[in-house]
Amino acid sequence: MPRCSMKNALLKYGSFVLLLAPLGCTTSGPAATQATTADAWTPKKADKWFRSRVWANGLKLNVQESVDKVEFAKQYTANKAAWDKAFAYFRDTNLEQLAVGKYPIDGDNVFAAVTDNPTKDYANTNWESHRKYIDMQYVVRGAEKIGQVPLASATVTKPYDEARDVANYSAEGPQYEARPGTIYLFFPQDVHRPNIKVDGIDKDKKVVVKVRVAQ
Repeated sequence: MPRCSMKNALLKYGSFVLLLAPLGCTTSGPAATQATTADAWTPKKADKWFRSRVWANGLKLNVQESVDKVEFAKQYTANKAAWDKAFAYFRDTNLEQLAVGKYPIDGDNVFAAVTDNPTKDYANTNWESHRKYIDMQYVVRGAEKIGQVPLASATVTKPYDEARDVANYSAEGPQYEARPGTIYLFFPQDVHRPNIKVDGIDKDKKVVVKVRVAQ
């Protein structure tokens, strides 16, 4: 190509890119898509996404209304395959008949633990949080109370143990009564206190599905 023709072509291409810039069309590709997706979740958009139930894939159970919807939307879209397997497990498994134990769902990315134990007096429970995994806590039978506070409002009493993926805290915050029908999600910034006794109910059967945190 003659030098003058190449120069003219480059000038035309540069003008075209400048014209597209105000329209938000300056970049493309996976990196740009990820950045846009991560930045796109406002509380309003996340709430609309949450209520659309596109994440449920036919699951009839609910996720608690108090969930951090922005974080839920970010984590789901960043790790959709793992979340779909987790919700499918709740949808397709007979949880009532599931024996106590641990169950793989997707290797180290998603797995479940089933317990059937007495609940405890408040003083005998602990505030905790996790860094590697998100908790999906579901009461299959019976009931318990679960406390929840933001990480920023809690004081560390036992530093993070990487092997056990847990840290403990002192905190004061609201409690939610967990019963069959609602899954409670706890992200790394959610300090929670499970297994608190409900008046008149001494035990519960519970499934906790762990989903690896998307970085």
